[in-house]
Amino acid sequence: MIARIWHGMTKSKDYEEYTVFMKSVAIPDYRKTPGFIKLSFLRRMEGDTAHFTLITYWENLEVIKHFAGEDYEIAKYYPKDKEYLLEFEKKVLHFEVFADE
Repeated sequence: MIARIWHGMTKSKDYEEYTVFMKSVAIPDYRKTPGFIKLSFLRRMEGDTAHFTLITYWENLEVIKHFAGEDYEIAKYYPKDKEYLLEFEKKVLHFEVFADE
């Protein structure tokens, strides 16, 4: 199993609204991809900045490519992200999961 980790930041005023966007658009997109296993959606406030981390779990790198494209290390963004995100990190991280207990 492979974990894919994405991080994004918004202004604190967009904390709840971006959460709704993630739950209604991004997360369903992940879930409909064959080979997707599960996800963890993390968020926290730090002063005037809201941080979001999405850890998704996949069967292997090939199924991640079906979701993200051949260059699977490039972060995937949605058009509406432009309304919220303070920056666009170019890459995501991937880790082999050797225990999930």
